[in-house]
Amino acid sequence: MNKIPKPLIHEENLDEIFHPRSIAIVGASENVVSFGYQCLRYLCKGGYRGKIYPIAPQKKKIMGLRVYKTLGEVPGNIDYVICCINANMVIDLLRECTQKKVKAVHLFTGRLSETGDSNRRGLEKDILSEAQKLGIHLIGPNCMGIYNPRERITFNHDLCMEPGTVGAIVQSGGIAGEFVRYTALRGVRFSKVISYGNASDLNECDFLEYFLCDKETKIILMYIEGVREGKRFVKTLRDATRIKPVIILKGGRTKAGSKSIASHTASIAGSINIWGGALRQARAIQARNLNELIDFAVAFYFLPPITGKRVGIIGGGGGNGVLLADEFEEAGLDVISIPEQLKKLLESRSPILAKWVGNPVDFSILHGFNVDYVEVVRSVAQSPDVDLLIANITGESPYHKQMLTTFLEKEVNAYLTVAKEELKPIAVVMKNPELVADQARNWRWQILFKQRERFINNHIPVFSSHGGVAGVIRKMVDYYQGIEADNFSTV
Repeated sequence: MNKIPKPLIHEENLDEIFHPRSIAIVGASENVVSFGYQCLRYLCKGGYRGKIYPIAPQKKKIMGLRVYKTLGEVPGNIDYVICCINANMVIDLLRECTQKKVKAVHLFTGRLSETGDSNRRGLEKDILSEAQKLGIHLIGPNCMGIYNPRERITFNHDLCMEPGTVGAIVQSGGIAGEFVRYTALRGVRFSKVISYGNASDLNECDFLEYFLCDKETKIILMYIEGVREGKRFVKTLRDATRIKPVIILKGGRTKAGSKSIASHTASIAGSINIWGGALRQARAIQARNLNELIDFAVAFYFLPPITGKRVGIIGGGGGNGVLLADEFEEAGLDVISIPEQLKKLLESRSPILAKWVGNPVDFSILHGFNVDYVEVVRSVAQSPDVDLLIANITGESPYHKQMLTTFLEKEVNAYLTVAKEELKPIAVVMKNPELVADQARNWRWQILFKQRERFINNHIPVFSSHGGVAGVIRKMVDYYQGIEADNFSTV
């Protein structure tokens, strides 16, 4: 087992930031369109476990909480400050923070270096200089800060508060919220997420080192627009991927994207070719877009380490099976011949079936024969020639409501039954149509949504596209094969 290297920023320092016992919101407000209101609402509605101190000079109570005019009026010390005031007031705030032994300030405050204005860049540098002099860490500026479900700290509305093992380092606040929300819908749960914006102080290297050492985090996801310390980043990334999978989505891969970065987080994008080479050398996995980043989160969260490329595909109609087989083979995976166990099972029921059914296994062929779905799924899962089983679910059939419900429930029951036997990893492909509200209420889609939910509730990964699952599984296998080879060479 590879040893975790010692981080440059002491782990306990950042751990205190992610686990504050008290939070002050400077610039708290009753104005519902202000972020001073929203940040306070997130903490209150999320059920933050520590003490909350709204700071505002003109108010006595907001959301039922006592309001303090200044940090100095707060009884006792404060661990963490969320700053929602004008950038010109931040330096004075930092000096006030020293009185309360504040460990970190989250600068939601923006309109600094990302504006491109030289005076605003200068102000951001002055803020950093003052913070360093006072021994206070900064998160941001221009960011959403921390999401830690164990502490019930959230930076957006209605985020899941059930903790998990995925840690995410996200430069963009909007992407951070969207990523958490959409990934959680597919059953993934997070240890911690950080939105860090301009990264004037703590940057992606600091957070990567922290997540590498963090025992609550098993998988690391990153959205990066640029890095502050290139050599340190690559070294830290190499250290991290030997211990935990790291999947990275790089923003600003094109000329148009690179131009947008400067006005978003004031980062330097860098050449995509250099990025790609550095990520490959470090054995990090590169996602092409946000949807694929979410697919990677689902795969690594639910599936065990897979080092084999042999795939058994079951379910769906004939055409769907053909297309899925194409995608897997084109991705470099092996869609094997019909497993011997299944062949013998089918021969025992009908000679016709044994010659007719292959891999993929078309369930529609089995109608009218004395073959139970559980038997079919189990026989493929038991085969020593199969490394991964893919369940191909489709609701496209001529059946009426009751027949379709019965058919799909029978099929899904088979996968769930065999999944509990833990014979082989199982992943599901189940298309998720783009629907308007009226269509989503249609009985056919409701049946499919219910079955999708059953898979998710039983911790089985569900993917929406043939190509998406094939590409993700291939990169996942490559990663674990590399780790296995490294471990073997060090024995």
